Amino acid sequence: MTEDIIKVLLVDDQPLLRMGFRLILEGEDDFHVVGEASDGIEAVRQVEALAPDVILMDVRMPAMDGIEATRRISDSGSEARVIILTTFDLDEYAFTGLQAGASAFLLKDVAPSELVHAVRLVASGDAVVAPRVTQRLLETYVRGGALPGQSPTPQRDPLLDDLTPRETEILTTIAEGLSNAEIAHKFFLSEATVKTHVRRILSKLQLRDRVQVVVYAYETGLVVPSNPDY
Repeated sequence: MTEDIIKVLLVDDQPLLRMGFRLILEGEDDFHVVGEASDGIEAVRQVEALAPDVILMDVRMPAMDGIEATRRISDSGSEARVIILTTFDLDEYAFTGLQAGASAFLLKDVAPSELVHAVRLVASGDAVVAPRVTQRLLETYVRGGALPGQSPTPQRDPLLDDLTPRETEILTTIAEGLSNAEIAHKFFLSEATVKTHVRRILSKLQLRDRVQVVVYAYETGLVVPSNPDY
């Protein structure tokens, strides 16, 4: 197996859904489904044993749900990236999953091509998976009051003081869902320079990936809802 193979763990209590995802992913040359789990407890064990690159994680499962499993996997220091699976886009559980450390969320009825594309993006560590949908999810909970687990008045994170003015500008554009190419165009920079800034931002703010930047920006009040008519 080459280094370019993306190892995937499937976590869902419905065997037919796991089978469907396996058939889709293993139809591609660069994916290998290394294991399956039917609940969160089994998922945490499988991550430690199999070291997958990407985990497709259902939210509602017996024994341990996908949110707690995601939190434990993230806290363990695993480099595996989690994609939360949900049945509808404005799902509080999906948002809580992002807070717990997931890199993205997908609807369970996602088209096969979109599933494949999302897994590749998340595996690359440069995930911009449906940024407008993620933004819509976040703004919904901002508009409804405090975000789940957040105080009504967000406190400024002292870590923000470590960012340079340029990094702060780029942080805001990441939170808006812009890709590296779009950020480069906006600030007249090369994509390589943008990637360097993004890496430094993630390191300074102790965040895993770009989607975590979006969550962080809303949690800290750095970004506020832009469209009240969503």
